[in-house]
Amino acid sequence: MPIYEYFCDQCDKKFELLVFGKEQPACPTCGKADVKRCISACGFVSKGGGGETVSKSAGQSSCGGCTSTNCGSCGV
Repeated sequence: MPIYEYFCDQCDKKFELLVFGKEQPACPTCGKADVKRCISACGFVSKGGGGETVSKSAGQSSCGGCTSTNCGSCGV
């Protein structure tokens, strides 16, 4: 179940809430159910096969002629 960020206009509070199914959230401070879901930043790190952080795709690599989808295949 996802955790969403919400904003309550009534008490001017931002909060996170675990939402189950089609459950209608309510502000934990004032109890008002008229809250707005905020756009949240997604936080994750993509790891390569060797445990290194992958910061760019093979198509953006310094290997101009590379057609591989895995930067680890050429050893660069």
